[in-house]
Amino acid sequence: MGMELDLAQGRRDDEALRVPPGQRLTAGFPVLHYGEVPYYRDMSKWDLRIFGLVDEAAVIPYSDFMKLPMKEFGNDIHCVTTWSKLDNVWEGVPVAAVMEKVKLRPEAKFVMLHAEHGWSTNLPLEDFMRDTSFLAIRHNGELLTPDHGYPVRMVVPHLYFWKSAKWLRGIEFMAEDKPGFWERNGYHMYGDPWKEQRYDFE
Repeated sequence: MGMELDLAQGRRDDEALRVPPGQRLTAGFPVLHYGEVPYYRDMSKWDLRIFGLVDEAAVIPYSDFMKLPMKEFGNDIHCVTTWSKLDNVWEGVPVAAVMEKVKLRPEAKFVMLHAEHGWSTNLPLEDFMRDTSFLAIRHNGELLTPDHGYPVRMVVPHLYFWKSAKWLRGIEFMAEDKPGFWERNGYHMYGDPWKEQRYDFE
């Protein structure tokens, strides 16, 4: 009994170290978004555009995207609305595999992620290019649902989860940082959960 209690306490201590300030754990997967959820019935109409500061823009049809190398990723995610979900298992395309399709220009320093219905969010190039960032198609063994970003969701787990754009349709490379939809509406330009960079009221 004593050993079981010690193990349980150890798990709780480990979890506490993984949860940023102001967050609470959830076992579910809350659905939060603004506006309509897009539903895709004809995947021949879906593609991913890569444009901006690249030598030549690229368009990746869904059939070609699904042929890109896939791998499994494990992470914790933290939403700006204060929930955290630990031990997520995803399947998706590493950013490096997408970047093989284009050649970046040297002046590219930032990325704007473009999603359906005009949603967008920004992040520094180095955050986009991290080994832990990827384009997800599955979560915990199941295809993403429309509510969670089907068919492709960007996942940038070290930032607040709004930076992990649902319904991804475009990746734009830029020389200067600029706010996306959420940042224009009061969210922080960077969004580090460990620094509680939730909102920017300046």
